Amino acid sequence: MALVAAGLAFLGAVGPTPSSAVTPRLTVPHPGDPAQFVPGPCPQTPEPIPGRCGVLKVPEKRAHRGGRTIKLTVAIIPATSTTPAEDPVVFMEGGPGGDAIGAIPFLVASGVNRDRDLIVMTQRGGLYSQPNLACPEIDRFYADAVGLPYDAPSTGRLLVRATKECKDRLTTDGIELSAYNTTENAADFADLRKALGIHRWNVYGYSYGTDLALTYLRRHPQGIRSVAIDSVAPPQIVSLPWTWDSAQEGIGAILAACEAQPRCKSRYPDLPRTLTEQVRRLEANPLTLTVEPPGGGNPVKVVLDGGALVNLLVADGAALPAIDVPAALDELARGNPERFARARAGGATPVIGEFAYGLTNSVACAEWVPGYSESDLLKAGRRAFPGWPDTVLAHAPQLPFQHDVCRVWNVPDRTAIQRVATFSKVPTLIISGTFDAKTGARWGPYTSRTLPRSTAVQIPGIGHWVVPQSLCAQSVLSSFLTRPTAPDTGCVARLAPKPFTITPDLETR
Repeated sequence: MALVAAGLAFLGAVGPTPSSAVTPRLTVPHPGDPAQFVPGPCPQTPEPIPGRCGVLKVPEKRAHRGGRTIKLTVAIIPATSTTPAEDPVVFMEGGPGGDAIGAIPFLVASGVNRDRDLIVMTQRGGLYSQPNLACPEIDRFYADAVGLPYDAPSTGRLLVRATKECKDRLTTDGIELSAYNTTENAADFADLRKALGIHRWNVYGYSYGTDLALTYLRRHPQGIRSVAIDSVAPPQIVSLPWTWDSAQEGIGAILAACEAQPRCKSRYPDLPRTLTEQVRRLEANPLTLTVEPPGGGNPVKVVLDGGALVNLLVADGAALPAIDVPAALDELARGNPERFARARAGGATPVIGEFAYGLTNSVACAEWVPGYSESDLLKAGRRAFPGWPDTVLAHAPQLPFQHDVCRVWNVPDRTAIQRVATFSKVPTLIISGTFDAKTGARWGPYTSRTLPRSTAVQIPGIGHWVVPQSLCAQSVLSSFLTRPTAPDTGCVARLAPKPFTITPDLETR
């Protein structure tokens, strides 16, 4: 789906204490080695990395060992316990294209490194890797796109142009885009474990990181003690049509939760009908407004059409908290689009280069898009949301114009290799949030069917990337890491979605 401090040396004062369970070894580079770990300074990040760092050197394409070598930044954060377990936790970031190093503060705040060292590695092509497949051209497009109709053909042409500019620049630099895929990504983590001299470790991934973790478990099962996957994207089923199933489930769960709360139901009756009416109305007659972004700053022009409205809902709390969705829909229906417009304006100020859209496209275009036509995508949208305009349903949530983008990106179809279920008896924890409109909660139990030693839990009222948002999920994860075959999930039964925002009904005052 993120204070500048000097980089910390590998053996610097802020590194792990002597009790740290992971003592990385230096693999001396020499010809023929598949991978080498080399200690080095930590990247300069807004919050200094509280541990040791280095880089893993691996082949860009393992089938061509004499070719380019790439570097992946590795951070090792010590356990807070004075007696840490010997098996660390390795984290797999989402996206694809997310900033793994930027996730460290969330992981530490969630207690992932309480009893075990935490290992975080940038995925190939991500921020702090060399090369970095960032696309400033696409960042700038999305900044400008808040003032454009979401799904207009003219908007799509601008995205395709930005994509081509990025591709041309990366390939001119000699980057083999087809090498940035989940198979190579998983092999990087297998090489990391060996390079660090770790006998066994635990894997924790979220979103695309679950696709990666399941691929890693399938292809490189050696040395894996347990796997925890959060907000699940099963590799055997991830595709553009699949995104509409998840959107239907997540948005539907929010509206159903309002229906289950008497005050919310009374104040906002028949929200599904309201949503459909507003999607249709805005798609027919988009609103153009000038609003201040959520974090403040100069007002920006935004266009709010049906496609933009839907994608703000799917963005899953990043733009508009779920507890505000009923109120925002009611206000919109009464002529006040302020909440949605401000959320849309938040996209006008991206951090240029933070997200690796090159990795996104290399994975999506090779593994998610092939095998399903634009007609298949539209049919899936119509099944999920009958009555919505086809111009909205023709675009996968969060991945607009992706078929057009992939025609430009032009990487080989890898679905035969990647779109495969993982069968494993390794203990697995599967965590889903019921409000997740990106990776619907039902995909947790679906994934568990081929993992006989798995425990699947659904956390009510939480959206995408559950653990940082839920103390209960943090407790379950901690328990699982201690006892992978018998985690304590008792707190889940006591949970319920938070009360929704209730605004005054101006018509009855």
